[in-house]
Amino acid sequence: MLPIQNNIGLYTDHYELTMAQGYFLSNRHLKRASFDYFFRKNPYKGSYVVFSGLSSLLEMIEAFHFSPEDCDYLLSIGFQSSFVDYLRTFRFQGNIHAVREGELVFPYEPTLRVEGTILETQLIETLLLNVLNFESLIATKASRIRLAAGDRILMEFGLRRAQGLGGVHASKAAVSGGFNSTSNVFSAYYFDLESSGTMAHSWIQSFDDELEAFRTYAKHYPDECTLLVDTYDTLKSGIPNAITVARELHQQGHELAAVRLDSGDLTYLSKKARRLLDDAGLQHVKIVASNQLDEIIIQSLLSQGAPIDIFGVGTSLAAGKEDAALDGVYKLAHFDGTPSIKVSENIAKMTLPGIKAIHRFVDQDGLFGADGISFADEPDYEFIHHPTDPHKQKEISKYTKESLIQEAMHDGKNILSKQTPAEVAQYTQKRLKQLPEEHKRFLNPHVYKVGISEKLQQNRNDLAKQYLKKDLF
Repeated sequence: MLPIQNNIGLYTDHYELTMAQGYFLSNRHLKRASFDYFFRKNPYKGSYVVFSGLSSLLEMIEAFHFSPEDCDYLLSIGFQSSFVDYLRTFRFQGNIHAVREGELVFPYEPTLRVEGTILETQLIETLLLNVLNFESLIATKASRIRLAAGDRILMEFGLRRAQGLGGVHASKAAVSGGFNSTSNVFSAYYFDLESSGTMAHSWIQSFDDELEAFRTYAKHYPDECTLLVDTYDTLKSGIPNAITVARELHQQGHELAAVRLDSGDLTYLSKKARRLLDDAGLQHVKIVASNQLDEIIIQSLLSQGAPIDIFGVGTSLAAGKEDAALDGVYKLAHFDGTPSIKVSENIAKMTLPGIKAIHRFVDQDGLFGADGISFADEPDYEFIHHPTDPHKQKEISKYTKESLIQEAMHDGKNILSKQTPAEVAQYTQKRLKQLPEEHKRFLNPHVYKVGISEKLQQNRNDLAKQYLKKDLF
């Protein structure tokens, strides 16, 4: 387990514990509750999110406990001894239902539901939001980069500029979103990822000349040699020296794998490098490009005909640029046998009450047409209604219906089969092929339709009227 999991019970916000203590002291801690996780806005001005982090979350919830040292600390900061004694044997024993990891999800959908006592469902809120928001953000970014790069190789290089230990899960989420490998050796070991890497400019600078640096590196790594060619002069020095080493390797029964460009005009340099390599009979040598890449830059490079085979992406991926956070929230939807709602004068901020299901409606070509949200025990419905505009609705009776929610944890135990990040990525790519093209463009993508059933709409409106003392519309 990751180091933080030794003190997993303290991986929370202070107010979660004050509320938990309040529930305990008022003898309300065993009342049943259900919380929904959802987000209201897609990141990156896109139209979808790749749901990621479920496997990490379930592992951490199974490990969620308070050690003797944790309990001593809570006593030292003022929590009452009776409550702390309760925490000494605490384990999460609730149920979790969620969409499949790697699924494409959309705003306002309750993509994960936590059921249990009010105390246990409250205590895991911060942990849940921290894991799901971050991994989903990074996996979504990775999927966009994969869309831009096509079937070219993608390597994640972001650990050195990630937000601290967030870089560990960023590498996992990057592969879940479509990347082939990571430079992060810890994540590769822990999550069973492929690790990869080349060299830095410092290797070349440490030698008297570039050719000596290349030859020495090739001597040690003859079958996996990628040479960084822009330390001095890419076209006059780097590529010619790489060609020399490639010929020497060939004479020894080996082949140069690739050259790497890390600065300058990548379109111009990659075209020139490709011509020089091809003229030298080195058509098999790949070109790797890095240096502040993202999906927009990669799309631009390829549209200009840059002959780049492999992209290394770091900061923009691991840090989730240009949106450093997904605004996922965790809201109470059912308490003590009764649907619950958070009301607001702004209907977009109002939550959906009760225990719910999500359905995906798929057309005859296998493409996604819309998603519907209804009560979990609700029979088939023929229309979905816009969550905030009562005048908009969509008929869905002619579509094939898929249920997206599955049980992931039962009585505190993970019941899902283990999937590697690469297997998650395969599922994501399959689902992206079912998402119509207009939803995948980077500039002004078409909004994917998500609606609610008439029964759910009416229940929400009735509860809102009860609390607001006026009609919703």
